Amino acid sequence: MRFLTVALLVHQHFGTLTTRTTTRSQTSAVVKALVTSSPQPNLRSLRLFGSSSSSSTTKTALNMVKRVLVPIAEGSEEIETTCITDTLTRFGAEVTIASVMPDLLCKMSRGIKVMADMSIEDAAKEEYDLVVCPGGMPGATHLRDSETLKYILEKQKAAGKPYGAICAAPAVVLATHQLLDEKATCYPAPQFREKLQDPVDDVVAVTGGGLITTSKGPGTALLFALELGEQLYGKEARNKIQKEMLV
Repeated sequence: MRFLTVALLVHQHFGTLTTRTTTRSQTSAVVKALVTSSPQPNLRSLRLFGSSSSSSTTKTALNMVKRVLVPIAEGSEEIETTCITDTLTRFGAEVTIASVMPDLLCKMSRGIKVMADMSIEDAAKEEYDLVVCPGGMPGATHLRDSETLKYILEKQKAAGKPYGAICAAPAVVLATHQLLDEKATCYPAPQFREKLQDPVDDVVAVTGGGLITTSKGPGTALLFALELGEQLYGKEARNKIQKEMLV
């Protein structure tokens, strides 16, 4: 028997999240009951997830999912943030966007507003296969000043798990917290390059035994994200995604 999970977010400020598991024939009734139960429902999210009748198939699929954390702040770079999250989602990763600010809604460096999935404090309770910091100013400064994000990155390094940064973030975030062991690249501005011990001009630089990945900026964000996807899912997966994205 195939099952559907119905998740409905019915309050403006994420006040109530109701999740129920139903058979397909009961789904419409569940949706109707949840929506009509709120005097002024604001349906923020409706997701339907189908699972295979084979438990072994489902288990295999779940084991393949990689968890990625992308922290953001006021002033983070939106092209980089979007390239990272969109591309890694195409690979099949479960990407979580976490705000280091008091609010989940962040105004990015060029004015686009992005709603984070959770706070960085809540994100710190989980484990991730990859943590990636977008650049942008003053976004990178806010990321640098987050003690919780610093803890997450230091834990990632201690566990031998990959992490990365792009644009201003390699210099402002990683270098400041001594999370760059070798050569790295960043946005090619003197105030950033001087923070790197051994800056290189590579579009994407992979160091630290393959665990630290850095890149230059908005124009290199797609190649950066594809490199990260290859690290998580392999060359064959990268070739497939590149072809689909016409890269």
